[in-house]
Amino acid sequence: MEPAISVRGLSKTFNGTVRAVQDISFDVANGEAFGFLGPNGAGKTTTVSMLTGGLAPTAGQATVDGIDVFHHPHEIKRRIGLVFQESTADPDLTGRENLELAAALFGVPRREVEPKIDSLLERMQIGDAADRLAKTYSGGMRRRLELGVGIIHSPRVLFLDEPTLGLDPQGRAGFWRYVQELRKEHGMTVFITTHYLDEADTICERIAIIDHGRIVATGTPSELKDRLGGDVVTVHPSRTGPDVEAAIRALPGVVAVTSYDGTYRVKAPRGEELIPTLVEACTRAGVGLTAVSLKRPSLDEVFLEFTGREYREDEGMTATDRAVRLGQASQALGRSRR
Repeated sequence: MEPAISVRGLSKTFNGTVRAVQDISFDVANGEAFGFLGPNGAGKTTTVSMLTGGLAPTAGQATVDGIDVFHHPHEIKRRIGLVFQESTADPDLTGRENLELAAALFGVPRREVEPKIDSLLERMQIGDAADRLAKTYSGGMRRRLELGVGIIHSPRVLFLDEPTLGLDPQGRAGFWRYVQELRKEHGMTVFITTHYLDEADTICERIAIIDHGRIVATGTPSELKDRLGGDVVTVHPSRTGPDVEAAIRALPGVVAVTSYDGTYRVKAPRGEELIPTLVEACTRAGVGLTAVSLKRPSLDEVFLEFTGREYREDEGMTATDRAVRLGQASQALGRSRR
């Protein structure tokens, strides 16, 4: 069966010099939840915009739901669902009116509009607020409304571009519960970018990590964690140097040692057994330790391993991200008018 999303050699260069995306390739299976992670400026927003018909590529090919994205961008916009980080609901329309507008833009048959809207209002638990202006909605209610807008036309592929950023944990959990229900009932393929690694770990069946415009790792959450080679013991010594690193590397059970921001990240199959030996070795070397911590494999550690950065450092939008997202938002209102 043809993948829901297929990307081959996709690249995007801005102004002839800024290489935002560089020769990336991947497939997303039908019905799969696929996470696309990376720090700001890594290329994920640019990639999403190309796959949703908002940007033309510099090179490469891509299909979504069997349609060539670059030769038929308007058809893609009619077929996919898309929920942005930025709110796209019209605050001066009611929840029901927002859904009616989306249904008209997507060409939903008139006889289906009312039952679809009633069903979505109930599903998204905003039926009691259906005739209130959207600007009176809480953040979680507005996100659920925007999800309803994004799926009013029953798309086979749904793009979620950091849709829960800024929501409280309860709002995030509720949003993903609705997404999972949609996947289960309709076999919908979901392409997700998110700042929350716990969401990616829970929701996504496979993940790709992009950094500096290139995909640096792809796999299931479990596969990516396994590639770390075991537990990670983080050592904060009073000083660093070749002798300290050599002493750590010589310890039995140590798989790898990397230096990061004045600390050492030590991989070992059983981190809890390594710690006493590691402390003793540093003491013999005359090196004091300010802290030692143990982490089981997690997506946070995976991200640090493949990008050299902790995911919490992913703050603020780059100029490219702003330009791309402004373009996405401006297209959201008229994506099906052509």
